[in-house]
Amino acid sequence: IAVGMATSIPPHNVDELCQALVHLVDKPRATFETLTSMVQGPDFPTGGELVESREAIMEAYATGRGSFRLRARWTQEDLGRGTYQIVVTEVPYQVQKSKLVERIAELVEARKLPLLEAVIDESAKDIRLVLTPKSRTVDAAVLMESLFRATDLETRFSLNMNLLDSSGMPRVMNLRETLQEFIDHRRVVLLRCSRHRLDKIARRLDILEGYLIVYLNLDEVIAIIRGEDEAKPALIKRFKLNDTQAEAILNMRLRSLRKLEEMEIANEKTTLTAESGELDALVKSESKQKSFLKAEFKDIRAKFGEKTELGRRRTKVGDTPPMIEVPIDATIEREAVTVVLSVKGWIRAAKGHGDQVATLRYKEGDRERFRAEAWTTDRLLLFATNGRFYTIGCDKLPGGRGYGDPVRLMLDLGNDVEIVAMSVFQGGRWLLVASSEGRGFVVPEDAVAAQTRAGKQVLNVSPGSEAVVARIVEGDHVAVVGENRKVIIFPLDELPEMTRGRGVILQRYKSGGMSDAKTFTLAEGLTWQAGSRTRTETKLTDWVGKRSQAGRVAPAGFASNNRFD
Repeated sequence: IAVGMATSIPPHNVDELCQALVHLVDKPRATFETLTSMVQGPDFPTGGELVESREAIMEAYATGRGSFRLRARWTQEDLGRGTYQIVVTEVPYQVQKSKLVERIAELVEARKLPLLEAVIDESAKDIRLVLTPKSRTVDAAVLMESLFRATDLETRFSLNMNLLDSSGMPRVMNLRETLQEFIDHRRVVLLRCSRHRLDKIARRLDILEGYLIVYLNLDEVIAIIRGEDEAKPALIKRFKLNDTQAEAILNMRLRSLRKLEEMEIANEKTTLTAESGELDALVKSESKQKSFLKAEFKDIRAKFGEKTELGRRRTKVGDTPPMIEVPIDATIEREAVTVVLSVKGWIRAAKGHGDQVATLRYKEGDRERFRAEAWTTDRLLLFATNGRFYTIGCDKLPGGRGYGDPVRLMLDLGNDVEIVAMSVFQGGRWLLVASSEGRGFVVPEDAVAAQTRAGKQVLNVSPGSEAVVARIVEGDHVAVVGENRKVIIFPLDELPEMTRGRGVILQRYKSGGMSDAKTFTLAEGLTWQAGSRTRTETKLTDWVGKRSQAGRVAPAGFASNNRFD
């Protein structure tokens, strides 16, 4: 290919290619479908299994671009009493076995493959990697799926048939065009070789003609050579030879003058004349050229056919494997952790649940703001003042021995944005979200989980306001408190269910804005935290009204920070 251009063509099976080439020589208008039925797909020397659908393979060959998913080949060996081990016998093309084993061992050591106990390399001449599952209850298919996703037991080999055509121009060709270009190239090579051979035969026959003249006039030739000072011109003049013939005669050795040599020269002339005739006919006949190329391809098939050791297909072409749902427990070891986010935005996950977080150290002037008991397989939901939800896997959090890491390093948070709520994602629940201007709504928890560092916008906030509340919905009523210390309580069903927006007015203010909001069960009373005490007010008739009302001054003893917790 030309300098500065890329090409990528995987190895293929010789027998399949030759079969397609013979068919294309016979039928130049052969359909693409017929050719792809003969060329099943790439055939890699290291074997493995090609796990692409027939449609995907045909699409790649039709466009000349694509990729092929290649997996290691494995078997399950029963060890009795319900136990088993997995044996990998073939790895993908260009994957180094030693680095693969090293990578798997690193993942096991780092507890990134909880379903796998160990990997042992028992290879000798042939590859044999033994994978021991964590327990007999581990599903072999799920274990292998987790390994395919995390290691080079599954790779992709790109296809980019960017080639130089017969005119020397680079272009991407499909399978049919590539095969035809190869046939055309072989025809050009055949004609060049044939013409080159014809030239050599012609020169040789010319010399042999001169030799035969010598044998017919042997005594006279010897006399001229012995008697003439310039033998070459004399020979040319006497026998009407050309310069090449005369030079060849003068270079003959004496032992070549025996009778047997004359017979051999005559036989060689006959043989070369016949060969010249065949080559001349080949050069002039397109049908003979096709027959020659077909014979050439068939000879290769005989040597590297499907039934030969060298030519047998090594890579199995299978269908697209069924989607196997790999539980998160298969890639992350499930351990109890307590997640702590500090006032200054440092986050960490201390091992275990309970009061051991009391021993955590903080930077000077910092302290705990949010705490949540979780598992390493959980996801953490963070709600910020910009109205966006952010998601972090608990397994990605630093441990509890140090101060943790700034949460801003893990998320795309602006310098003017703060985290206002933290919870462990469970799915299926509802969240109450609200802004400082007193607007809010309820949103499904499943709709707020973000897939990127940028988070997901849920609550739209107006300039000058910010998001302040994101609470799990529990109960049948909503309580809202403003900066003016007025409280309004109204039924939960007055709030709309939305996935994004500004929401509706929860409470009206002449000045200031909303401090906090929560849901609760009216019959159980409204609770709040007042210092170290938890207060509950059950007589709430004076504060129950309708959404968007101003409310009344909070009950006696309400928290001085205007918050429920």
